Amino acid sequence: MAMRYASIAALLALVAAVSCTRAAGEWRPLFDGTSLSAWRGYKSDKVPDGWKIDEATLAKDGRVGDLITRDEFGDFDLELEWKIGRAGNSGIFYRGIEDPDFKGAPNDDRIYTTGPEYQLLDDVEASDNKTRLTCAGANYGLYPSPPGHLKPVGDWNTSRIVARGAHVEHWLNGVKVVEYDLWSPDWEAKVAATKFKAWPKFGRARRGHIGLQGDHEGALAFRNIRIRNIS
Repeated sequence: MAMRYASIAALLALVAAVSCTRAAGEWRPLFDGTSLSAWRGYKSDKVPDGWKIDEATLAKDGRVGDLITRDEFGDFDLELEWKIGRAGNSGIFYRGIEDPDFKGAPNDDRIYTTGPEYQLLDDVEASDNKTRLTCAGANYGLYPSPPGHLKPVGDWNTSRIVARGAHVEHWLNGVKVVEYDLWSPDWEAKVAATKFKAWPKFGRARRGHIGLQGDHEGALAFRNIRIRNIS
């Protein structure tokens, strides 16, 4: 009888595991080291000049246009590896849209006016290292990341963004460093106290593009970029 119950318990555990996998969806590569077919420029059908495939990485050496995914994502789990040069600065945007009604300065018509950002930084030498609000892993300008989880310049870091409805988690090298709820009173107050208040569609979309920031100087490389839908 005990063996029977154990078998039933094992079967139920297997069913639960399969159900969870189905709810999370299958992993989908956004960059596999060979093709940029999943990417394009902001309000452009082409990949901006300066991005290249270099030894199976998605890389840039200087200031280039931002990349966005061709597809849009709502609730998702995104994983990637990144390596940044000395004093480097970049970011990962999510749920960004190409705002057809943008009326600000022309140079500000970019994905950061609508998409929240997971900050990528050389915390030691980059000029944005003065506050944890803009250090690696932070939700840029809104929620700070703790120190101590970033690898040295030249090493590969692993980042993960999990967005389910309003709840968002930032992970860095296996540690959850930030979590917050979009549209909560706390989030609204933080947005109202920053530059983001000038952009009425900032953080409002429930579905949008993933973006990789390119408009800062310095070397940057990504690899093993993958995403799955979650529910």
